[in-house]
Amino acid sequence: MTIGDHLEELYGLPAFTFPGSGGTTELPAPDAVAWRIAVESYGAEPPWTEVFARFCAAVDTTRVRALIVGAWEDTYDCAPSDVIEALVAARDRLPALRSLFLGDIVFEECEISWITQTDVTPLLAGFPALEEFGVRGGQGLEFPALRHDALRRLTVETGGLPVSVVRGVGASELPALEHLDLWLGTSWYGADSEVADLEPILSGDRLPRLRHLALRNSEIQDEVAAAVASAPVVARLDVLDLSMGTLSDDGAAALLGGQPLTHLKKLDLHHNYLSEALRQRVREALEPAGVEVDLGQDDADRDEDEDGTVHRYVAVGE
Repeated sequence: MTIGDHLEELYGLPAFTFPGSGGTTELPAPDAVAWRIAVESYGAEPPWTEVFARFCAAVDTTRVRALIVGAWEDTYDCAPSDVIEALVAARDRLPALRSLFLGDIVFEECEISWITQTDVTPLLAGFPALEEFGVRGGQGLEFPALRHDALRRLTVETGGLPVSVVRGVGASELPALEHLDLWLGTSWYGADSEVADLEPILSGDRLPRLRHLALRNSEIQDEVAAAVASAPVVARLDVLDLSMGTLSDDGAAALLGGQPLTHLKKLDLHHNYLSEALRQRVREALEPAGVEVDLGQDDADRDEDEDGTVHRYVAVGE
């Protein structure tokens, strides 16, 4: 699976792409949409920062609540350092900003694992009132530990998440965080974390308000499921998401053999490699308690070598 569609909404607001120069499109109210600012990903003229400057001149930015950063120029080779610098420099002009997504880039613009990223925490430091932050792309991504008192939702979408980012998130103080979504990915595209690196997240010590935990799109999904089975944080969750990865009967059985999950509102295991017998066990264990269970296999596919070795794949890699 690839990412073929841009975000349709952010912060509960419909996405609206700021038009190019010379456009005659009537602009919506500043606080009525999530503004998407993007340029061509190949040698764009003008660069993203110039389009952003034109946006700031055309829109009452004091009322803007959500921003979507789409493609910047040469996303394969260039990190969004200038983008981040421009956003932070404009922070006084964006007092109402509550949601920001960096890298709303589809495969036709740049495959997810080819998006060049950088240290994104200056955005969180620069916007202490931000409630939602998301980023796409793991190449060069950095997330050193920080404290942010307002952030409620953090999303990191990658085909391969560096262990330094996993550790940085786990070591961060995020007392308001309710929703954490990490796409761990595959070693083919830079994922190098182990289950032990997730322990600070699974303990929940720094995440007192966490209610939705997604550790997904992982090639070590069985090991993650086994760790989650005894993780203290699970007892307070409403939603547990282990989807999009290589989950097999072993991981699902470990999950069922651990702590009760009947308190959950939803267990999301879509894109899995479970047998029908295991899927039925999951349903029988949880659905009578009112848990919504997603067991759709989607496009999960496996290859088998002549020697019987089975290869399973995450939903989003390249």
